[in-house]
Amino acid sequence: MLAKTRKCSTCFFMILLIGGVIYLPAQAKNPPADVLEPVAPLLDRAEENTQPYEYVLEGRPDPFVPFITKKASTPKLNPDEIIDDDVELTGMRQFEPGQLRLVAVLETGKKKIAMVEDVTGKGYMLNEGTPIGRHGVVSKINLQQVVVTETAHTRAGKEIKNTIVMRLNKEGEQ
Repeated sequence: MLAKTRKCSTCFFMILLIGGVIYLPAQAKNPPADVLEPVAPLLDRAEENTQPYEYVLEGRPDPFVPFITKKASTPKLNPDEIIDDDVELTGMRQFEPGQLRLVAVLETGKKKIAMVEDVTGKGYMLNEGTPIGRHGVVSKINLQQVVVTETAHTRAGKEIKNTIVMRLNKEGEQ
């Protein structure tokens, strides 16, 4: 009984659907006459004033140009900025002079050797000409101090020199 009821209701809805589809296009073919009357004068007036549209760029941004340009997106480079060389930091180049403490200076004939230690207490030996830090070179070793000359280059090609002196602490000083 339930299956017959479902079958009948399905048939009923199909008949309504088909009848509605057939009825709607028939109604669209014959629209009422009062609908066309006000639209016709508007179409005639639009055809009389038809001029080709021209986009005036003057005073307006071009809609096809990106908002962000390469010039605006790239940061301005400071000509006084120091350029780091792409050199692998090995040996004493891993330490800046401020990270080392001068412990002793040895003199063997004409040659002088400086002994330094890092913050962990590990010791290293320095000779004149030894590169130290990113830009430094040991330029002179005296009995009481080691002179490190740092030479850096800016973007503009200017050379900046800085001298750092590492002094030997007397006994009991820190």
